[in-house]
Amino acid sequence: MATPTGEKIIAQALRDLGVTVVFGLVGLPVAGIAEEVINLGIRFVAFRNEQAASYAATAYGYLRGKPGVCLLVGGPGMLHGIAGIGNASENGFPTLFLGGASERDLDTKGAFQEMKTVPLLTPHTKSAVRPSSNQPDVIVDAIYNAYRICAFGRPGPTFVDLPADLIMNAQPEGTKARPRAMIQAPPRPAAEQDLIVKASNLLKSAKAPLVIVGKGAALARAEGPINDLIASANLPFLPTPMGKGVVPDSSPLNTSSARSAALKEADVVLLLGGRLNWILHYGAAPKFRSDVKIIQVDISAEALGHTNSAGHPSLSILADIAVAVQQLNTALRGWNSYAGKLSTAAARNEQKNRVLELSPTESGAHMTYQRVYYIIRSVFNSFSTSSKGTNDSVVLVSEGAATMDISRSSFPLSLPRHRLDAGTYATMGVGMGYAIAAWAAYNYPHPEDSGNAQRKKIVAVEGDSAFGFSGMEIETMARCGMDVLIIVMNNSGIYHGDAKTANEWDEMRKQTLAGGQGIKKNKRLSATSLTYNTRYEKMAEMVDGRGWFVQTEAELENAVREAYQERQKVCLVNVVVEPGLDNPVNFAWESKQPKQEEAKL
Repeated sequence: MATPTGEKIIAQALRDLGVTVVFGLVGLPVAGIAEEVINLGIRFVAFRNEQAASYAATAYGYLRGKPGVCLLVGGPGMLHGIAGIGNASENGFPTLFLGGASERDLDTKGAFQEMKTVPLLTPHTKSAVRPSSNQPDVIVDAIYNAYRICAFGRPGPTFVDLPADLIMNAQPEGTKARPRAMIQAPPRPAAEQDLIVKASNLLKSAKAPLVIVGKGAALARAEGPINDLIASANLPFLPTPMGKGVVPDSSPLNTSSARSAALKEADVVLLLGGRLNWILHYGAAPKFRSDVKIIQVDISAEALGHTNSAGHPSLSILADIAVAVQQLNTALRGWNSYAGKLSTAAARNEQKNRVLELSPTESGAHMTYQRVYYIIRSVFNSFSTSSKGTNDSVVLVSEGAATMDISRSSFPLSLPRHRLDAGTYATMGVGMGYAIAAWAAYNYPHPEDSGNAQRKKIVAVEGDSAFGFSGMEIETMARCGMDVLIIVMNNSGIYHGDAKTANEWDEMRKQTLAGGQGIKKNKRLSATSLTYNTRYEKMAEMVDGRGWFVQTEAELENAVREAYQERQKVCLVNVVVEPGLDNPVNFAWESKQPKQEEAKL
């Protein structure tokens, strides 16, 4: 009988927890764990960069509703992985991080990649531990507890430190960990009934009620009760960027097209799984009424009690969102709000967007974001069999400044957890990792899924700057057989480019190389400049994928149509768009005054 090692015990613990996918980037001392994981039938997705691996694990936890798992080497590997830990913590994504470390008897001696990871990560995780010994029960208990903690309460990251001697040392013959019961699903606490009564009375007294649907509602799988609430009470709602799809965007009660007016007029706001942070203008005037009443429902006690700057107390309800909304549905049965006041503002703003979408590109001009998205959406919808007017088989990942902001209103959703973007942390570089996570979450077979689960087309719409953060993960996609469709919105710059032609850009480059003294404004490359019309599509061809360089509407439609239908290879459509030379670097959430046009958050 072979003597078990720590790496085998760790892999078996993950299998016994029901883990089916592990993301990571290996080296000593964790490579053996990955091999044991593979031997047990768990898929190991090996990345090219630890940041991308860590981002993927966090998004997978959000999409699947149970912890994602990330395996990394120690020292610099975990330093890179901290990016995902911060992202998981800020967004509330359940993620278990396993990190290698140098041998315990070499602590403080300058061992290979030695780092005191537990004290470093303790402030940024829900739990960070190192098993106290290499005994199987101690190792397994540490992993089980970390897995449970990251999913219970407000989800977030946990970390288990695994020294090399613990991983590699053989155990005495016949040694094995004691059997563990499967970890039950996190508890779903109900709200206190008197708070439900107060909340229902507040809503009934409102002249302009508004429901804000946050990412936490999607994570809580609360779409059923929330749809019942919106429909039965006729309540207008506003989804946050990753709360889109919890209630279909096509609902006539969706106020996204009149966002500023909805926030400004609401006298009672029911906030479901969201926080009054920068995305929601801190719940403060002038974006909100100074006397607005906030009813906040959240699974996290720490998240409750945030109010607007005027100091009016919110009604804080500590509960699982799905359960609390079911209770509200009972309390509000038979009551109906009136939600027609915002229709004029919504129609006006929708018409503005429609004009931009339907305006053909003039000969010789660059395409606009709105026009590109309209063509892409039209191609996607041409393959849809849904009666909702959307292609529900598309899962959209989007990052980049204008790329992400404009896409939020250009791609309506009918289903939750079908859009991923930079999130609460506004993290650039998540796109490729998120796309891989989405492919793994929706297209790998999972025991808990029904046999007729619909296959999803994963589409990553990337700014050219955003794509550069983790573009080499296109090789990971190709190696793993993931037919991800990447669309790079290429404006040759961060926020905006510097030139409209290659000759103009080359002349500014020459002047920049010659020195900066005495050069007039806008005659040299700026800090936000990228190489003009970089041929990103060649990266797909590099890994036996398919690439298209697109400059016209006809080329775009043809490329997207072919790429959408590709089921074997990764595809990249490199779309040249207007450089935005005259556009200032400005974000809607920085504005202190409400505007007629809607912020695209």
